[in-house]
Order: sequence, then structure tokens, then C-alpha cells
Amino acid sequence: QNEKVKALSQVEDMLEKYGIQAVAIGNGTASRETEEFMRKVSLPEGCKVWTVSEDGASIYSASEVARKEFPDEDVTVRGAVSIGRRLMDPLAELVKIDPKNLGIGQYQHDVDQSLLKEKLDNTVESCVNSVGVNLNTASPYLLSYVSGIGPSLAENIIAYRNANGAFKSREELKKVPRLGAKAFEQCAGFLRIRGAANPLDNSSVHPESYGIVDRMATALGVTTKELVGNSGLCAGIRAE
Repeated sequence: QNEKVKALSQVEDMLEKYGIQAVAIGNGTASRETEEFMRKVSLPEGCKVWTVSEDGASIYSASEVARKEFPDEDVTVRGAVSIGRRLMDPLAELVKIDPKNLGIGQYQHDVDQSLLKEKLDNTVESCVNSVGVNLNTASPYLLSYVSGIGPSLAENIIAYRNANGAFKSREELKKVPRLGAKAFEQCAGFLRIRGAANPLDNSSVHPESYGIVDRMATALGVTTKELVGNSGLCAGIRAE
């Protein structure tokens, strides 16, 4: 309270030193006061202040997942990292927390717990599958919610990625140990590869339908790369 000027200059020094592009504030106790304080700080150009949900952040910071990710940090640092990541990629961060700890209502303990868990997991799975997952940045926790991939296959994908570098195509998934044809068929359409040679690897089109898209492009006299994301060209496709 009595050292606001000193605190302001310290925060400004940190923003400059680390090249901060965004500030995330958890919406818990004193978040409004913290936001008010940050408004007085002269922020670097383009830097913005955001308030994010901190539901379950303290539970995450003391969890086994957090201990595995940050074995040398204490709970306050882990909690801060979680809040920052919620601004960068909320879904990837929130899947690490048991949905029951995300404040879903005061009567959640009165219902059948296994049924509740099943329904919540189904919801998380459907969110992950509808948004899609970046294959080269996803954590094992996020990957394990993708259709056809469980915790052990997720670990295998991460191990393969660590050993061989980033995936260059969806086809490369077939080289992952124990990821068979059935699992590939289920998961491939939900995994995205940014900057892949084939633009369809970064879309929701399943590999088994790539041929159809190629035929559409040929019919229009363009390449598949030119067709993907071009609504004008897509409008010219005759579905029949």
C-alpha cells in the first residue's frame, strides 16, 4: 500500500526486461484492485491486460500433474504459470484439472459421482474434438482426450515427438509405437499440423477424404493449397 511508486517501477522494469506482450490476472481475490494497479503501469506498445478465470488453479498447482511439469517450483509459481497459460490456450490448460474442481455447482456432490465424472469427461472430449489439437504443441493431458488416443498412446506420441522432432504430416503418426490403423482412423481428423506441406493436415478434413478435396481442386483448375480456405473457390464447387 505504501510503496506504490516503487512497485510501479519494478513492474515496468519486468515488463521491459522480459519483453512482455500480455498480462493475465486471475479473477480471484483482489483481481479488480490488481487490474486497477496495472492500468497505471506504462505498458509496452501492444501489451494488453486480461482477466482470466482462475477456477481450479490452486488445485492444479498442488496436483501431481503440476509437480511433474514443474518439479523445482513451488505452488505459487505453478499457479501463476497456469493463469498465464489460460490466456494463451485455455483448453490445453483446463484439461489438466478434474472438471469437478471447476466450480460446476453446489449440488455436484449430491449426484452419482462416477456418472458425473463420465458426463464431464464426455463434455471435455467433445470440446477437444470440436476445436482440434495442435499435434506439435499439445501436452499428453490434452492428447489423451482426443478420440482413439488414451493416456498411454498420448505418452507414446510425446516420446516420438521428443525423439524425432515436430510431426511434418498426419501420415507420420503411423510410425508412433502402438498407434495402429484403427486409432489413426479415429484420431487423425482432430489433430492439426500448422505449416504442413499438405494444407489439409491443418484442417478438419480426415486423411481418407484428401482425395475428394484434390478432385475438387482439379475440377476447378487450381491446386489444393489454393482451394483450402478460399470461400470464393469453394462456392464454385458443384457438390453433385
